[in-house]
Amino acid sequence: MVLILECIVVCFILLVPCVVVIANGIHNGVFLFEQDVQDRVVEMGLISREQIQKNLKIFKWSTLSALVVFVLVAVYVINGARGFWQPFWQIYALAMAEGLFDRFFIDAYWVGHTRAWTIPGTEDLKPYIPRKRLIIKWLIVLVGNPLIAAVLSGIMVLFVH
Repeated sequence: MVLILECIVVCFILLVPCVVVIANGIHNGVFLFEQDVQDRVVEMGLISREQIQKNLKIFKWSTLSALVVFVLVAVYVINGARGFWQPFWQIYALAMAEGLFDRFFIDAYWVGHTRAWTIPGTEDLKPYIPRKRLIIKWLIVLVGNPLIAAVLSGIMVLFVH
């Protein structure tokens, strides 16, 4: 039951920065879009390339840091996992919850089927997540998440006894 609640929390940790991006003007979150969309938004004068890079760094560092810290605290402090395999499976479960939430809710539904992520003047560039990018994102979820879980578990086994 605790792991299920933790899975909900990791999804929330991903959702909140996305909501903040939209609330502050979707053009400020154009770093989440493909290059052609970014180029158009810069051409339209809605944002500069420098601001795109700044926003990307803030988003990545804050979101990734919050996710990693929460996962490690949940697995090792709250759940008391030790060794390699017990933490591995918990980290993997949390990473998969976040990844599946991102692919199904954020990418497929929210970005793909609502207007919340539409930047006026770029509608002709839809779909915002092209097939090639979607395949890469799925590979990250299916192959990258177990690797990330293994690396984190391997590193932590050295520090947590």
